Amino acid sequence: MGHGDGDGHGEVLSIRTADLKAAAPIFQQQAVSLGTALTTLVTTLDSLGAPWGDDDQGTQFSDAYKPQQTNIEGAAGILVLGLTSIHEAMADMSDGFVDNEEAIRGMFTPLDPKSPQQQDGSGR
Repeated sequence: MGHGDGDGHGEVLSIRTADLKAAAPIFQQQAVSLGTALTTLVTTLDSLGAPWGDDDQGTQFSDAYKPQQTNIEGAAGILVLGLTSIHEAMADMSDGFVDNEEAIRGMFTPLDPKSPQQQDGSGR
C-alpha cells in the first residue's frame, strides 16, 4: 500500500491486491501463535494452583494477582479475535478489489461496433 506515484501526483491511497493477499495470512498466523501462547499460559498457571500459599502475604498477593491474571487472559483473547478479524477483512477486501477491478475493466472495454449488442436493440 502506498501514496501516489512517487512524483507527488496520483492516488490518495493505492491498494494492491497482491499486498493484501500477502499480508492477510500473517495476521492469521499471529492469531494462532498468540492463541497457542494464551492456552499455554492459562494451562500452566492453572496447573500451579496457588503456590503463594494462604498466609497473609499469600492472600494479599492473590487478591492483587488474580484479577490481573483474568484481565490479561481476557485481553489476549480479544487480541486473538482481532487478529483473526483483520485477516478475514483483508482477504475480503482483496477479493472485493479483484471483483471491482474486473467490473470496472468490463465497463470501459471497447465493444466491437458491429456487435449486435452495440446496435439499437432491434438487431439492426
